[in-house]
Amino acid sequence: MAQVLEFKLPDLGEGLTEAEIVRWLVQVGDVVAIDQPVVEVETAKAMVEVPCPYGGVVTARYGEEGTELPVGAPLLTVAVGAPAADTDAETEGSGNVLVGYGTGAPPARRRRVRRMAADVVTSVADAPAAGTGSRGDGPVPVISPLVRRLARENGLELRELTGSGRDGLILRADVEKALRAAAAQEATAQEATLLPPATRPTPVATSDGVTRTPLRGIRGAVADKLSRSRREIPDATCWVDADATELMRTRAAMNAVAGPKISVLALLARICTAALARFPELNSSVDTEAREIVRFDRVHLGFAAQTERGLVVPVVRDAHARNTEALSAEFARLTEAARAGTLTPGDLTGGTFTLNNYGVFGVDGSTPIINHPEAAMLGVGRIVPKPWVHEGELAVRQVVQLSLTFDHRVCDGGTAGGFLRYVADCVEQPAVLLRNL
Repeated sequence: MAQVLEFKLPDLGEGLTEAEIVRWLVQVGDVVAIDQPVVEVETAKAMVEVPCPYGGVVTARYGEEGTELPVGAPLLTVAVGAPAADTDAETEGSGNVLVGYGTGAPPARRRRVRRMAADVVTSVADAPAAGTGSRGDGPVPVISPLVRRLARENGLELRELTGSGRDGLILRADVEKALRAAAAQEATAQEATLLPPATRPTPVATSDGVTRTPLRGIRGAVADKLSRSRREIPDATCWVDADATELMRTRAAMNAVAGPKISVLALLARICTAALARFPELNSSVDTEAREIVRFDRVHLGFAAQTERGLVVPVVRDAHARNTEALSAEFARLTEAARAGTLTPGDLTGGTFTLNNYGVFGVDGSTPIINHPEAAMLGVGRIVPKPWVHEGELAVRQVVQLSLTFDHRVCDGGTAGGFLRYVADCVEQPAVLLRNL
């Protein structure tokens, strides 16, 4: 007898509660293998192919393309466990889904389905009702699809890793640690697969000359996040003009020698991480339910990137542990992925501080809205020649405006001002950074 198992939409990233079906990759009646991608969905953060943890025959799909489903809603059902005499199909799940969608432990080896899909579908009528796939022997540690995808895209064998989670569960941090170690030994470029264009809300024109556009998808997510930031965070902004002439000369000197080019953003990021080491109060968030300030000892630096899909904020992991060259390379990689639409939810979550270089739009200043639930954001305007008093005389210098918006719950103006002044000092005299090396 075949057993019908129900596969539900898993949690695809921090804070995500729903996803829109962009494209089904399987039809009812198709035979699917364990971990085969079955549907492509778009969350508020990225487009993701979702793999199914079961091998068997698709008996039902839930939702048409364009439908938005909440996390935990059924995606499809699969008939597994056909009689051994008629098939040598693997009847167990991979176990590689999020806890709560549990499947059993995998068999010793994987075999391919031979039985015709129609025969298996016929036997579904006598199968038990669809369920979660649990086998009655309690939950087992399983690896999330995001972790497996991260490992698969970078050619990493999960079997070779030791998990740091409960019962040896392999976490995203374990994969990222292994990737950093591998990158130190060899620089192998991974070619990203270009995803199809994202679906966009369709504007609707009314008879009175008004156009209405549904506020959903990435635009809706940005609206919700910014509204929540303004609603929950008592923010304040301080700003200062700084003479960036020496910073630009330093960058020119760096790029005059052989090696990868250093971006201005990378230099500003290096300054930010040094400033956060001196003023760690700003590398934090507020747990409103517990009424606690949560301070982080690692800097995961977000940066604003404008794409055709809208504004996204990729995150550079462990920015505090990267030198300027490594920061420049990671900014370039994430920016290219953002423009190609290949950022994963893991690339867009977990930030602890955000750097916003709005100077690329040709503007001098701004009052940034904090990227909730972080506690601060540094905004950087364009660097332009302006009259400036330098060494007692009027001169034309490269000047930039720096703006810091901060959560007044985590610190007072003295701390915020100290942070911003230190950033400005490093911009004006890059040698100041040498004191922290």
